[in-house]
Parts: sequence; structure tokens; C-alpha cells
Amino acid sequence: MSTDQPRPGSGEPPENDPLSKEPQQPPHEASSPPPYGSGGTGDPYGGAGTPSGGGGQGAGLPPGAGPPPGAGPPPGAGQGPGGGGPYNGSPGGGSPYGGSYGDQPGGPPGGGHGVPPYGGGPYDGDPYGGAADPLAGMPPLGGLGRRLMARIIDALIVAIPVSAIMLLSLGSYDPTDADDSGKSSATQIVFALVYFIYEGLMLTTQGQTVGKKLMKLRVAMLDNGSNPTGQPGWFRAGAYALPQIVPCCGFVYWLVNILWCTWDRPYRQCLHDKAGKTVVVSTE
Repeated sequence: MSTDQPRPGSGEPPENDPLSKEPQQPPHEASSPPPYGSGGTGDPYGGAGTPSGGGGQGAGLPPGAGPPPGAGPPPGAGQGPGGGGPYNGSPGGGSPYGGSYGDQPGGPPGGGHGVPPYGGGPYDGDPYGGAADPLAGMPPLGGLGRRLMARIIDALIVAIPVSAIMLLSLGSYDPTDADDSGKSSATQIVFALVYFIYEGLMLTTQGQTVGKKLMKLRVAMLDNGSNPTGQPGWFRAGAYALPQIVPCCGFVYWLVNILWCTWDRPYRQCLHDKAGKTVVVSTE
């Protein structure tokens, strides 16, 4: 056994001291885990990685770290799949009370009424709720002066032959003489019937009488612009001609009828136009 003594002041044992132990290596130096937040390792405590936006502490926080005292839960905490609201709102967010005010089934995501801001009102066409132009898409309405001239032409076309036939049949008479009132009434009835047949045939086949052709006018159905074939044409012709047969009242009706178009809006219809649901338009 060696009798050498360590030097005074030296605190280290000799290299070959059998009582000394080798220093142990720290365990983390052998296989240190990657820093927190690096991909591919998951939770440093052995748990599965928390997806972003999920509950609990977010990834990238050191162990033991949490929200400061008094702070609320982090965004996304306590939400179910899809990120619904905290009051069981619709999936995907939105109002916590089941959707924004005015939501309707089938509406676009994110609330709203699902309709354009001005469309679909009770008066289509005007974004401010006003009535759409009733004359849109129609030909121009026939002028009142040309309509009057067309009536005069048609009346002459019917009156001349009827007067000639009645004169040959009944002889001459004075319309103002009470003794000739029968002849005058008969002539008036024949004229009204012939005019009714004349206008009814012309309107149902061509949409125009001779006078309207000369004045470049046409009678059209109000709903689609077609010729008034069938009942509409005959109703219109009858509402104009036949009431004139009624003594006294017939003339008053005829006068009101032809003047009605001067104040009627928007289509300037006479009463016989309303009976047939027609309108007089220009062909120019």
C-alpha cells in the first residue's frame, strides 16, 4: 500500500482512487426531445397533439404555461365540431341564438334574408316599391284624334248604304217629325245592327276596321296584344253599337262611351274596350 499522501490544498482524489465514482450523464443528453412545437412528435408529455383551434392549451406553450389570471378561455375553447356558438348555435358560427335576425330557411350562410335588397317586392320592376310601367313592352297607344277619325270613317261606310236602302224601302221621312218617328227608329235599329256585324267581323278576323286601317290603328287584347278573335271582338262591337237602340238612353250611353277614353288611365279605354278587354294601339 502506498504511503503517498495527497498534497495539502488539493481537493481532488488521485486518478486511480478506487473509491471514486464515474460521473453520471444526464438522461436528457442521451436522447433529448425536439423543442416544443416542432412537427412530427406530438405532445412532449406523451399525449396526442391537440389540433389547432381545439380546447385546452394551444400547441407551442411550454409546460405549466396558461392564460394570465382573470383572462377568459382561449378562442375555440369549449366548442364542438365545426366551431358552433357557445349557446348551441348553428354549426359554422353565426348568432348564439340560432342564427341572425331575419334568417330564413334556405338562405345564404352568414345570415340575411336570402333575397336581394330590392327585388321580389309586391310591385316588380321598381326597386323602391313603386308600380312598374303598365305600358312597358306595348306599342304606342292610338291617338284620340285618329281614333275619332276612324269612327267617323266607319260610320260613313255603314250609314251611306243603310240610308240608301232604307230610303228606297220606306220612302223619304223627316227625323224631326213625330209622324215619321217610326221610320226614324227603324233606320236607327238597322244601322246599329249592321254596324255591330261590320265591326264584329272586321275585328275578329283582322283586328282592324277600314277606318282604323286608314288611320294606322289596331285593336289588340290587353293581356297579350293579339287580335280580339272570338268573343272579345264581338263583345267590344256589341258594347259600342247595340245600346244605341234603346230610346233616349242609347244616345246618352253612346256619348259617355266615346268620351270615356279622354280621362281613362293608363290605357285610354272606352267602355266598349273594357267590355272586350282590349286597347287601341298604333301600327306605325
